[in-house]
Amino acid sequence: MRRRRRTEILINGSQKLAEDLAHCIKDTYQVRVIQEPESGLVMMKVRETSQKSLFYPGEVLVTECKVQIDGRIGIGIVAGDQPELSYHLAVIDAAYEAKLPETIGWKLLLENEEKVIQEQRAAASHSILKTKVNFETMDV
Repeated sequence: MRRRRRTEILINGSQKLAEDLAHCIKDTYQVRVIQEPESGLVMMKVRETSQKSLFYPGEVLVTECKVQIDGRIGIGIVAGDQPELSYHLAVIDAAYEAKLPETIGWKLLLENEEKVIQEQRAAASHSILKTKVNFETMDV
């Protein structure tokens, strides 16, 4: 599983999953914190649709953290002020970078969490579509 997909699942899914995976690693391996979770600003990049050009509408507050496990560095960056989640993401990322054996069993957990996220989004979309008005039928 690629880093981007894994990170999106951990950010959008249950924070308990990220916490459990990180604790699994922290209990077994020595985790050295390189950069404590700290807030920063990142320029938000958006692609304008008609001319396909990039522009920067503003900045986004992020929390970032860096850790090291077995000589491999893991990075956790999350929007908003979420120091615990950024730390957990960094530990999980370092575990994958170090190719720790625990990460093999995580694929199924992450895929199941991804299904839950998709179901929640579908339910939210469905509830929004219930309120949609069809103006063509109002002209009768």
